[in-house]
Amino acid sequence: MAKPADVSTKKLISLAPDNWVKWVTQIPDIVASEILNSEFQWISRESDVLIRVASPQYGEFLVLNELQLRLSSQMPRRMRAYAALAEEKYRLPTYPVLINILKIGDEEIPTRFTSNIAGLEALQDYRVINLWEVDVNIVFEQPLPSLLPFVPILQGGENESTIREALRILRGDEQLNQLETVLAFFATFVLESALVQEIMRWDMAVLRESPWYQEIEQRGVERGLRMGEERGRREEILSNIEMSLEVKFGSNGLELMSQIMLIADLERLKEILRSVVVANTITELRNVL
Repeated sequence: MAKPADVSTKKLISLAPDNWVKWVTQIPDIVASEILNSEFQWISRESDVLIRVASPQYGEFLVLNELQLRLSSQMPRRMRAYAALAEEKYRLPTYPVLINILKIGDEEIPTRFTSNIAGLEALQDYRVINLWEVDVNIVFEQPLPSLLPFVPILQGGENESTIREALRILRGDEQLNQLETVLAFFATFVLESALVQEIMRWDMAVLRESPWYQEIEQRGVERGLRMGEERGRREEILSNIEMSLEVKFGSNGLELMSQIMLIADLERLKEILRSVVVANTITELRNVL
């Protein structure tokens, strides 16, 4: 049975902070000196990980790391706000990085925020890293242990042998072995659940304890429940079902939305959202429906 895990972004990045900041900035001589408090009193939001770094060429500055399970249309504005707040709090220039974990559709992902009012322009550039575009070999060669749990969704990481190698490394290190639930979660996006069970050698019910599973589920359930009107709650859950179907099954999954849209009961829609997350095939989902 897998152990309970601290799989926060801060925990992942703290495994090898120097290698991490070299990778996200592409500055070879950069060195991480401290992971800072990234809670800003002006807004009720904590940026994922803020790292104080230094390099001979650029001196001391901050690397702001923002990981998103899926892309949000609000991210350009948020990246502008987080970068400005970090600079104000620590009085250092900031290098913002947005890391997108799951691919949703083929829309273009912006790399800057811009606004213009009465001739006054605001501009914030930030680096975007899409994990589905990252070569899986980088994880093993650099090495980047922080990315080991994401191996199945990296470019070239979907095959069984690569996932087994990532699991071998995780289990061989005391600092890393608690991350196998995250690896298992993302492995279900590319392998049959039965095969994942065989590889991991534990009950797949463990996945339901994973913060990543809960995040996908709660995005549809809790966010919907916070909305004041019944119609708003239903639309929010339907939106997350559609997102999950597209992530796991592409256009074939989206074909089921016409049937799901006819369901009015919120509890039933919540059950369907949970089923989408753990299902292996379209056939399984049709049986649930």
